[in-house]
Amino acid sequence: MSNAGPPPGAGEDGTPRLRELRDRLAVSSVADVVAELGRLDRSDRAVAFRLLSKGRAVDVLEDLDPSLQREIVEGLREDATQELFGALDPDDRAPLLDELPAGVASQLLHGLSPHERLKTIALLGYPEDSAGRRMSPEAASLPSGTTVSDALSRLRDVADQVETIYTVPVLGQGRRVEGVVSLRRLLVSPSEALVDVVMSRPTTVRATDDSVHAANVVRDGGYVAVPVVDAEDRLLGILTVDDAMRVLEASDDEDSARTGGAEPLRRPYLSTSVLAIVRSRIVWLFALIVAATLTVGVQSYFEAELDAVVALALFIPLLIGTGGNAGSQAATTVVRAMAVGDVRPADVLRVVGREVLTGALLGVALALVGVGPAILVAGPQIGLVLALTVVCVCTLATTVGSGVPLLARKIGIDPAIVSAPFISTFVDTTGLVLYFSIAKVVLGI
Repeated sequence: MSNAGPPPGAGEDGTPRLRELRDRLAVSSVADVVAELGRLDRSDRAVAFRLLSKGRAVDVLEDLDPSLQREIVEGLREDATQELFGALDPDDRAPLLDELPAGVASQLLHGLSPHERLKTIALLGYPEDSAGRRMSPEAASLPSGTTVSDALSRLRDVADQVETIYTVPVLGQGRRVEGVVSLRRLLVSPSEALVDVVMSRPTTVRATDDSVHAANVVRDGGYVAVPVVDAEDRLLGILTVDDAMRVLEASDDEDSARTGGAEPLRRPYLSTSVLAIVRSRIVWLFALIVAATLTVGVQSYFEAELDAVVALALFIPLLIGTGGNAGSQAATTVVRAMAVGDVRPADVLRVVGREVLTGALLGVALALVGVGPAILVAGPQIGLVLALTVVCVCTLATTVGSGVPLLARKIGIDPAIVSAPFISTFVDTTGLVLYFSIAKVVLGI
């Protein structure tokens, strides 16, 4: 950042390497600079950030992950940190304050003007995963009864002080949101018309709503922004599409990580230490290895059957892999459908019914493909056991894979936590029980 001075030992213009980096960052987009900083180690990232002009530094800091924001802030001089912090919007300050030590956060808050401090503290009063924490309190608004001409004049006066003027709430008595009007609509409407006539029916979200739900409202409606209101529909702020997309991206990252049996890194991969990556995975692996011991227990229980018909052991990996894959497919599909609002917990019976049929059809198709080689390798009876088991395992896997995430959401558990890895382990165990039980009946052992 220009006001922070050159890095130690760099000289006024910096070394050739730093000048090259500065020139490259100067012509890169904000998104490219953010991506570049995420690929650097901590010391190089601090140096690169200091090379940015003040305006670009603010824009870049707003788009960085909070953990990287903290590292950069910790590496700046106190006066540079305070100036940069003050230039951020309130909704960008809140997640940064969550990352900082309490003493540093308090010091930064007290360095703000009283007006900015109150706006920032107001956001911190909402739950961390709520729409209120993500909204911008700097929202343009128009009182009902305003003419289009006056409305455009008002927006022109506040354009540099608010988050957006492209979607503007229209307020009635007590700051209640009665409608919204777009800048485009104002520009094409007669100047003497009232905003009450040209406004649209408002879509709003509550400040206490879950941030992912609020972001989905913005995305699904194709809105530029949505007003955020309290329980009495009074305007508190506005949730813009760029903030909504950040919320959804973070949610998708979290679901993807947990679906794969890990905790989200919450920062770019190349800027994450190896120990942090290990911590994100090790707890899940411990849990899964404990769950996998059930599979060993099942094989031990049916040891006599395996001794009697050794050929049964040949197809255990095939059954485990097929059941686990089918369950993971169903779980991933349903979790994704819930994330985009296509499926709700109340739809559990409909979803499970569809997946029972889907699993049965998949099982029949796979059985027809696999029964021929099984007969050639182990005989017709083993082939029949395998075919029946594949149909049952696929049906069970898709049923469990679709039903468990929906039930988890209904009782308030993140569906991703009980998704693919645990469902796969469960299906492995129950699939073996089905396999040996069917074998005992068909083979008479």
